[in-house]
Amino acid sequence: MDATRIVAIRHGETAWNVDTRIQGHLDIPLNDTGLWQARQVARALAGEPVATVYTSDLQRAHATAQAVAHSTGAPLVTHTGLRERSFGHFQGRTFAEIETELPEDALRWRKRDPQYTPDGGESLTTLRDRIERTVTALASAHAGEQIVMVAHGGVLDVLYRLATRQDLQAPRTWQLANAAINRLLWTPDGLTLIGWADTQHLDDAARDETHT
Repeated sequence: MDATRIVAIRHGETAWNVDTRIQGHLDIPLNDTGLWQARQVARALAGEPVATVYTSDLQRAHATAQAVAHSTGAPLVTHTGLRERSFGHFQGRTFAEIETELPEDALRWRKRDPQYTPDGGESLTTLRDRIERTVTALASAHAGEQIVMVAHGGVLDVLYRLATRQDLQAPRTWQLANAAINRLLWTPDGLTLIGWADTQHLDDAARDETHT
């Protein structure tokens, strides 16, 4: 079976990203920088063959994906399996507020306890299983083709771990930049990492060029 090439993209920046406020399943829009980032990543991918652009239904991802679909001419398909992890009662709080108001929960979260589930949310294990199941379903339908998946930081983190065979508790040493281009291959044996955190299209020269 031919491999499926995947371009994985985290949505553009939101005001809550700047404030380090947990978004989870809350539907927060892109800020002005995020809208610019969406246009830039769309421009960077404009010349590439893309069979389908898949996106989380949350608007920060969907708006980013719309720009990519427009620039590539690929159809846009929404899939709730690409949503961010649900953080339950953490959602709407900043990291500092969680540390102050929920210190015991914050400790288990910092330790990346795979089974820890914020009230009303998902555990890391549940998230990983959801993402692996979703990627398998989407990628298996596109053997020999390239697809784009626009999602969230937690989703991209899981994709990296699956591709590099790292467990959920391994310390994160890789970037999850907004609107970066990340490349993977999928076969029935799983994911392989090809390239990660390409942000050339977001550098200062790119910003100066588009703001003149």
